[in-house]
Amino acid sequence: EVQYVESGGGMVRPGGSLRLSCATSGFTFSNYDMSWVRQAPGKGPEWVSGIKVDGVSTYYRESVEGRFTVSRDNARNSLYLQMNSLKPEDTALYYCARDLRPIPVGATELPTSRYWGPGTQVTVSS
Repeated sequence: EVQYVESGGGMVRPGGSLRLSCATSGFTFSNYDMSWVRQAPGKGPEWVSGIKVDGVSTYYRESVEGRFTVSRDNARNSLYLQMNSLKPEDTALYYCARDLRPIPVGATELPTSRYWGPGTQVTVSS
């Protein structure tokens, strides 16, 4: 059974940093590209970042490029997201997911066709 447990969220002031983690189980982590997805209150989910199985090829949405860094540890079956220079607009529930495009563009909700973990809440506020 596929499982994700996201952690590391919290409340920080603008300009602060957080490091998110996603512990996975139930599948061969090293065989899958992975992504981070976020959903802000009252908004649809949006893809944030992705990383290929090799851990070298990484991808970011424009609004987080240069501030966020995605990484993975295949030996630990874990995915990470280092978030620096946080802004209020980064406030959201953050999820990890398999694949580089786990949600369709313009999605209004997380697809029910795939498993989602509980997410970890990130709140950026002064």
